[in-house]
Amino acid sequence: MKLSKRKVLIATGGTGGHVFPAYSLVEYFSKKDYHVEVTTDERGKKFLQNYKNLKLKIINSTTIFTNNPLKLLISIIKIFLAFLNSLIFLIKFKPDIVFGMGGYCSFPVCIAAKIMGIPFIIYENNLILGKTNRYLLPFCKKIFVSYSNLEGIDKKYFHKVFQTGNIIRQEILNFENKNFKKDENIFTILVLGGSQAAKIFAEKLPKVFKKCKEESFKIKVFQQCLENQNKEIEKEFESLNIEHEIFNFKDNILNYFSKTDLVITRSGSSMLAELLNCKLPIISIPLPTSTDNHQLKNAKYFEEKGYGFLVEENMIDKELFNLIKSIYNNRALIQEMREKQKKYSDKKVFKKIQTHIEEILND
Repeated sequence: MKLSKRKVLIATGGTGGHVFPAYSLVEYFSKKDYHVEVTTDERGKKFLQNYKNLKLKIINSTTIFTNNPLKLLISIIKIFLAFLNSLIFLIKFKPDIVFGMGGYCSFPVCIAAKIMGIPFIIYENNLILGKTNRYLLPFCKKIFVSYSNLEGIDKKYFHKVFQTGNIIRQEILNFENKNFKKDENIFTILVLGGSQAAKIFAEKLPKVFKKCKEESFKIKVFQQCLENQNKEIEKEFESLNIEHEIFNFKDNILNYFSKTDLVITRSGSSMLAELLNCKLPIISIPLPTSTDNHQLKNAKYFEEKGYGFLVEENMIDKELFNLIKSIYNNRALIQEMREKQKKYSDKKVFKKIQTHIEEILND
């Protein structure tokens, strides 16, 4: 008699930093003969709409972190409705386990799972425990973390913490950073704004590259931007006579990794993890409005480890050009970063997670 597949529900949503790791889990566990489905919100759906054969349930939620009484009341109502929708979906799907990817969208699904007696696990890929995961930690079976020095976990929950590493795309884990640059004399810079495509990068970085041009640096820039920014940024680079390629978030950034000397990026944990596994030297510019300032903590950690450099957003005009100049004039800095990055790998992350999930299911 053929045994039925184990059912895994992955709860995600919001930004690409939560959604892309979720899809990586779907790919892995689907190949391991699990039945996997995903809950997400309308924001998360945008990142997943190009993936075929993905079973999605849309459950919109929100946060309660506001000082406005009216907004707080509306948020509570929305979360309660999301909880009811989650409960109904769980009754229909009957998952064996729920995997919360962090972020507010996972909260109502995980709480509904707890009420129904379905075990759930949560994932934290930043260096400080997110607010949603703080609320869910007392009720979860386990929490998988990317780094051992995660802040914000009470000692009484240490027994639930397991360092699995970063959940990233399989093509990233398989990536080999071979040099496909056409001209070794050209210094190539890749600019990544994250899934929210940092507007300030489009505004400030061309001015930095203008200084590079004035110093006779031989550079080429690959810049990610929003589609509605294409013409404006293209015009800016052409006026500066800087060799460049403009691309959008939906384009495959792997096409640029093997042609890049240096990456300028936000410091969301998923993006930093991908760059680290691909052995790409980094200048991190944290999003100053990130929750609990987690992007700054991520960037500081990477700088301490020697994986990259940190420039805060309010210091772009004062510091970024001088840092690029130092790296441009001393390419040994790039090699030093790559050598330190080579000691790190997330290749065993999926196997570790599978082992933990099977322990819970077989308990």
